[in-house]
Amino acid sequence: MTTSQHREPFPGGTPIVGEDSVPDFAEFPAHRWGFGAFLLVEVVLLASAAFVSVLVGEPGPGQPLPISSVLLGTMLPTMIAAGVALLVTVLRGNGPVLDLRMRWCWADVKVGLKFGLVGLVVAALGAYVWTEIVGSADATSAISALVDDRKMSVPAAAVMFAYLWLIGPVCEEIIYRGLLWGAVERLKWRSERMCRIAALLLSTAVFAASHLEPLRTTLLLVIAIPIGLARLATGRLASSVVAHSVNNFLPAVAILLGALGVTSI
Repeated sequence: MTTSQHREPFPGGTPIVGEDSVPDFAEFPAHRWGFGAFLLVEVVLLASAAFVSVLVGEPGPGQPLPISSVLLGTMLPTMIAAGVALLVTVLRGNGPVLDLRMRWCWADVKVGLKFGLVGLVVAALGAYVWTEIVGSADATSAISALVDDRKMSVPAAAVMFAYLWLIGPVCEEIIYRGLLWGAVERLKWRSERMCRIAALLLSTAVFAASHLEPLRTTLLLVIAIPIGLARLATGRLASSVVAHSVNNFLPAVAILLGALGVTSI
């Protein structure tokens, strides 16, 4: 099946897609946004991160991170960018449920859990190999470095945990496996299979590079592959959100305990 033909927008709601099936392109109406929308969201992400960084400033060594710094410095840029992505689908498409394949079903939870658990194993093995090759310092994420040696308040640590485990994965999946994936699908391909593989590869590579951690890009690629495979398996975003959340759970717990001073990150 080719992607050159699209049905007209559905007048009263969403197309009916089986929980265990991967939806065909023709089952969804066409949208008017593409790579330009994704680039806009990336610019918003980088610009808001830079602005918030200047606004918040850097706390001194050994000083606790206030709740405002956690909220603004780690959560706000990604949330703003995800909000712009959702707005794009409303203004130039059919809304996020259709354009970003955000329809919820329990089958996607099962798939997401499966790929998320696989991702945990792959991430653990990848982190071990990476640490053996380049050292533990280079394997530390930017957020881990942010809270390293700084004891946070309980509310701030709880907010950080919620962001890493739930809020961050939802926002990042909207941007990369939602908006960017949809931009790839909008192109005309010989087959849907080829298109989905291209979307998987591109979204995985851009997701890893967008963290702006050059030393960890290879490790991030390994971590991102199972998340993308969850999206590929179902054709819907919920599965990759669940996989991403599962993958982030143990690191989020480790950072939470480290920030509270219970363990060392």
